[in-house]
Amino acid sequence: MELDGRPVTPDELGALGLYNYGHFTSMRVEEDGRVRGLSLHLDRLRHDCQALHGVDLDLELVRRLARRAVATVTLPRIVRVTVFDPTLDLAHPGADAHPRILVSTRPASTGALPPLKLRSVHYERELPEVKHVGLFGTMRHRRAAQLDGYDDVVFADAKSRISEGATWNVAFLRDGKVLWPQSDWLPGVTMRLVTEVMERNGIEFETVEVTLHEIGMMEAAFITNAAIGVRPIRSIDGVDFTADLPAIDLLQREYMAIPGDTL
Repeated sequence: MELDGRPVTPDELGALGLYNYGHFTSMRVEEDGRVRGLSLHLDRLRHDCQALHGVDLDLELVRRLARRAVATVTLPRIVRVTVFDPTLDLAHPGADAHPRILVSTRPASTGALPPLKLRSVHYERELPEVKHVGLFGTMRHRRAAQLDGYDDVVFADAKSRISEGATWNVAFLRDGKVLWPQSDWLPGVTMRLVTEVMERNGIEFETVEVTLHEIGMMEAAFITNAAIGVRPIRSIDGVDFTADLPAIDLLQREYMAIPGDTL
């Protein structure tokens, strides 16, 4: 874990740990050093830095620091770039911000993952259009679901409209068409890349409201996330789905075939 290219100190992490104000993106760096949707990850960082800190972010510096982080580790790797201000003052958060770049890495999964067993909860993330570091609610609901025997949790708003998962987007298949739920959610990088895959392969899709009481009408469902790509869903709240549809297999293969850009 490095801050601006050097080991981070406990004092520098203090603001992030105590005040929880910042934003991030997580990208998967493959064995050839490429990242799918790299420009989208960088665009996210630029947008969110303006939204939270009101300043421009040096994206070339971000790339340089990310390359440094994976230079001596085994790939593939998940690289998380977190942008926050170590000098943030809890009493005066309106002061001029001087955000810094924290880069951390973790191993990436390489094998096929089993379909997910999910539980739904009514929860809406604060400022959902920003990938911010405020993960308390997300982690609380994920933990509770796992303690009750589920793999993860999917969120629905006050009107029971499905929005997103804890750290991923969700889609459903009905009558051969992919449905992205219409609600307040974070438009994920992988979601956007998978949408492009569908356009290239003639798979119909649309964004519509999907409520919890409608999930029994769906044939299948899957999640999208930069760390794992496309992963099928086995069930939500005991409603079972077909996990081995050819359409999901195609999306998995075509997504993994995206060459990506050199970090």
